[in-house]
Amino acid sequence: MELVDQSSLQPPGHCSTEDCGRKSHHSEKVKNSITSRLNRIEGQVRGIKGLIEKDTYCDDVLNQIASIQSALNGVGKLLLEHHMRSCVIDRIQEGDTEVLTELLTTMNKLMK
Repeated sequence: MELVDQSSLQPPGHCSTEDCGRKSHHSEKVKNSITSRLNRIEGQVRGIKGLIEKDTYCDDVLNQIASIQSALNGVGKLLLEHHMRSCVIDRIQEGDTEVLTELLTTMNKLMK
């Protein structure tokens, strides 16, 4: 019996449920943008590790941490925007209003 990837049957930007989980379908442009941002953040985190190992002045390290937090917030905002414009709208149009509770919970986590 051949298994068919159900995500390939969904329209672009549609979030589907597979194996009791959901998947997002971002455009290549969005994926590349997010990946690029995360790669830069990863490099910044490694840089902080190096600063700690070199006994860099605490204030300088703390400023780098603030920069990373800001960059992560930017990635979160981008993902939230795309989530709302695709997954949330799709699920509401399908009559699934539980997505609003899920969205509010996620937003509360992001705003901590």
